Parts: sequence; structure tokens; C-alpha cells
Amino acid sequence: MTLSDLRNAAADSGAAPQATDAAVGRSAKAKPKRTWRSYSVYLGLALIFAYCLAPFYWMLVSSLRRTADIFDNTLLPAPFSLENYAKVFDGSTMFGQALLNSLVVAGTTTVFALLLGVFAAYAISRLNFRFKSLILGVIIATSMFPGISVVVPLLRLFTDLGWINTYQAMIVPSLSFAIPLAVWNLTTFMKALPFDLEEAAMIDGCTKWQAFRRVLLPLAAPGVFTTAILTFIHSWNEFIIALSMINDPKIQTATVAISKFTGATEFQAPFGEQMAAGVIVTVPLVIMVLVFQRRIVEGLTAGASK
Repeated sequence: MTLSDLRNAAADSGAAPQATDAAVGRSAKAKPKRTWRSYSVYLGLALIFAYCLAPFYWMLVSSLRRTADIFDNTLLPAPFSLENYAKVFDGSTMFGQALLNSLVVAGTTTVFALLLGVFAAYAISRLNFRFKSLILGVIIATSMFPGISVVVPLLRLFTDLGWINTYQAMIVPSLSFAIPLAVWNLTTFMKALPFDLEEAAMIDGCTKWQAFRRVLLPLAAPGVFTTAILTFIHSWNEFIIALSMINDPKIQTATVAISKFTGATEFQAPFGEQMAAGVIVTVPLVIMVLVFQRRIVEGLTAGASK
């Protein structure tokens, strides 16, 4: 081996560690360093998460306590008890019938709100006519009135019509708040859909109705689905109208039935039964949102950009 060969070997052996050190340096620079700001973001999210779920957690824990332990402050019930759930469905409260009534009112309101909202949103987003923006503003303005402000006029009107203690006495007022929500959401969504698809369908021989039914409506399905869930939740949770218009226990909804729970004596508040009924009413909504959360997010964000 000559002197030049020894020098080349030494140079190669020195270059390898340098290349390794350079690669390690680049990988170290590529990894972002977590600062106190990133940890503060996670901490803030955790606090918001705990703040939002704490009432529901305490309601669930209280529903699993015995009546004698209802005022305990422990984080977990000891012992676990299902007596409150048994009392809710013992027959005297008619809570099962109230759940069915809520389903009928919320389901009917959702169907009618979607039917009217889809056509109104299509007209506002696709057709050209005067005062279109003003009409949309008036529709949204009608939903800004608090429910308590229309109770007395509606009570007088429904009394004259003979609608007291009927389903329509709850469905019609709910529609006055559900339809503006549906029109606003669907109008925003349909405005983001390209006009070219509808025009291409009409060039291929479709009428305007066929283009709407076969092209536009399937594309608007995420927005319709999201609107249906939001409308159903709003109608399911409605309280003041149902409380004012319904006196018959056979027609009252679940939210009203919970407010009328009574204890063993006149001065005893059935907190355990109310907590158990609250869990029963809330759990289906939570499950529905968790199952369809992806579609809800898609529907809410799809109309944000074209």
C-alpha cells in the first residue's frame, strides 16, 4: 500500500463521521420543539372539555346514586344503584309515552322543515328575482324572537282553533324556528354548488325539476343531513311552547314530563329521577352526534368555499 492509499483511507474514515453528524443535525432541526405555548393550547382545550362535560358527568353520577345518597359529593357513586331509572319507567310518570311524543314532534318538525327549507333555499340560491337578500334577511329575523315572546299570542290563537293539547300546537311553533335555520344552512350550501352541473344536465335533456332532483339534491345531501340533525336536536329540546300548550300528560313531551316529576311527598324534589330522565333524554342525541360527526362537519364546512 502506497502513501497515497493511506491518505485516501484516512480521509474516507474522517468523512463518514462528519456525514453522520450532519444527518443527525438535520434530523434534529426537522423535529419541532414543543414550547410552553403548545402545552398551553392543550391545557386550554382540556379545561374547555372538562367545563363542557362536567355537568353531564355529574348528572350521570347522580342518576346512579341511591335516593338516600343523592347529596353525596363523591366523584363516583358508592354503591351503584339503578333505582332512579326503575322509578322513571315505573308507569306513574308516563315517561315512555313522553319520549314517544318527543320523537313524533321532533321528527315531524324536521321533515316539514327540510321539505320547505330545500325548496326555499333552491329558489334563493339559484333563481334571480328582486329583493332576494331582503327576503332571506326577513326569514332569519323571524327566528330571533325568543320563544317566550310568542307564547301568549299563540296560546290565544290555538285556544280559538281548538289546538290545545294537540301535536300541532307544538309542531307549528317549532317550525317557525326550524325553517329559518334550514333555509339559512341550505342556502349557504347550495350557493357553493357550481351552476355548470345543473346547466349540463339541462343541455342533456333534463328539465329544471329533473336537474334539481337528480343532480343538485344528491350533491346537497351533506348539507341536508346536517340541517336535519340540527333541526331535530332543536325540536327535541324545545320546552317553553310544549309546557304552555299541553296540559294532558298523554301528549306532553319528555322535557315537560321531567319538569313535572314529583317526589314521595309534596315538598320532596325527586332529583335522582330527574337526573336519570335527563340522561335518558340526552344520550340518544350524544350518540347521534358522535356517530354522524363527520357528516355534520362536512355539511357545515362544505358551503364555506367553492
